[in-house]
Amino acid sequence: MLRLGPGIALCAGIAALARLAQEAEEALLGQPYVEVLVLAILLGAALRSGWEPEEIWRPGIRLAAGPMLEVAVALLGASLDLRAVAASGPWLPLGIAGVVASALLLGYGLGRALGLGHRMAALVACGNAICGNSAIAAVAPVLGAAPREVASAIAFTAVLGVVVVLALPALVPAFGLSPTQYGALAGLTVYAVPQVLAATAPFGISSMQAGILFKLVRVLMLGPLVLTLSVWQGRRRRDDPTQGGRGWRPARYVPLFVVAFMALALARSLGLLPEGMVGLLRFVAGLLTATAMAALGLGVDFRGLARTGRAVALAASGSLAVLASLSLGLVALLGLR
Repeated sequence: MLRLGPGIALCAGIAALARLAQEAEEALLGQPYVEVLVLAILLGAALRSGWEPEEIWRPGIRLAAGPMLEVAVALLGASLDLRAVAASGPWLPLGIAGVVASALLLGYGLGRALGLGHRMAALVACGNAICGNSAIAAVAPVLGAAPREVASAIAFTAVLGVVVVLALPALVPAFGLSPTQYGALAGLTVYAVPQVLAATAPFGISSMQAGILFKLVRVLMLGPLVLTLSVWQGRRRRDDPTQGGRGWRPARYVPLFVVAFMALALARSLGLLPEGMVGLLRFVAGLLTATAMAALGLGVDFRGLARTGRAVALAASGSLAVLASLSLGLVALLGLR
């Protein structure tokens, strides 16, 4: 603790400031347009721009940015309840899975076409397709993404998240959407659950209910995505001698935190976790994730972000446009009224 304590305390302090900033946002604006994860990265990066941590801080910062983030991702599994999928019938989850998978592939391809590296293109595509900051934070350890890549992806998706909430209502008159249809569209495109509520509240309770249902089913795709990416990364490394040899073994390339994530999601769905325990695990996961984001921010070089900024912005915007188009198609296909 003497070796790790200073760095962990620094990151936790930055995360606490980010939480206070979000609460100030809620008090002034009624909702957090910039969430705590983004604020933690921005505060950490702002500190890093004028000060480089000395060796006494670095072990704790590395722990927060690595193993602590993996523990946070594992605990997020307790927030997923697969019963929501079962209650909605087979066609809704299948349709949403198709939209998410298509958005992932097309978004990744667009990012690569714009010159982004494998990890950055995957981060942007995952953030757009599922749940923004949380999805990026969840897949970053699997991809082995660098702090600057995570920070850049989160920064641009955070800006887009606010833009979507403000601009999405304009599609109601443009496409003649009913409240239920608009709610479904919001659930399929908006990043965070509070943002879905903000986007659908002006259109009534039926819009809010549809938005939350579609959003929750979409979030449930995070578990299969993390598992799939783990296997994919393993296959990418199977012939790389620098990664430990030949061949591919699932047990070797599916990280322990991914297994824990899926186990907790299954336990929650089977009713094995009391609601009090679920709330506690969700709270701890939030604290650890915010602390990890602060650590990632402390590793950010703003000059590096500036060099990749245009390509990331174009990839994120293009991926979001693809997702919106696919979502409109699914709303029409499901025959919602």
